[in-house]
Amino acid sequence: MTSLDFLKSAPPNRVNNIVLVHGAWADGSGWDGVYKNLKAKGYHITIVPNPNTSLSEDVKITKAVLSMQEGPVILVGHSYGGAIITEAGDTSNVAGLVYVAAFAPDAGESLFKMQQAGPADPNTPILPPRDGFIWVDKSKFHADFCADLPSEKAAFMADSQVPVGLAAFTTDLTTAAWKSKKSWYIVSKNDRMIPPDVERMMAKRAGSKITEIEASHAVYISHAAEVAAIIEKAAMEANN
Repeated sequence: MTSLDFLKSAPPNRVNNIVLVHGAWADGSGWDGVYKNLKAKGYHITIVPNPNTSLSEDVKITKAVLSMQEGPVILVGHSYGGAIITEAGDTSNVAGLVYVAAFAPDAGESLFKMQQAGPADPNTPILPPRDGFIWVDKSKFHADFCADLPSEKAAFMADSQVPVGLAAFTTDLTTAAWKSKKSWYIVSKNDRMIPPDVERMMAKRAGSKITEIEASHAVYISHAAEVAAIIEKAAMEANN
């Protein structure tokens, strides 16, 4: 069966456009497994090439991608990408939001403020800012970011990490799209970048439908099929 055949046989209320937003220290290639799973079922998928330089720039690019879609969209964000979809998701064609081990801030919050609200982690892998950018310690990348991936894959991700501009973490959100949009949230039970209890708190606050997966922060890579299944669930339910 071709993707066109899948589209013809899809339920009439299914949202067929999926927009994927990567998070900090990563790039769009991490969505490859999710992309392949959804593409095989006839979904139209776009991966946002956000540079992680600032929240405003990343939101601007995400909204530009949203404007290219024909019809309603399920907007998906991993990690810092959750802040991006929270700000960009009030766009009229967004039918639902999927948070994948992601931040889901409220208006007036920034990632920096949310992190400051909790106890400091003396073993954090996040290095002090340098030249306006934030990096993850390569020696801690595998254990803290993607412990359930092979060491060779983790080493490549650490060496190719996309640094995050300070403005991505320190800018307050002006809107919280989860207040007006349906949302789904995947909690990574073994996450060492965002504490699982913090993920549960944000998901509950947003009124999201919650799924928990035994996975690292890189759940969208290590458990791509399960993540794709939740995105498909959102696509099936958003318009109902």
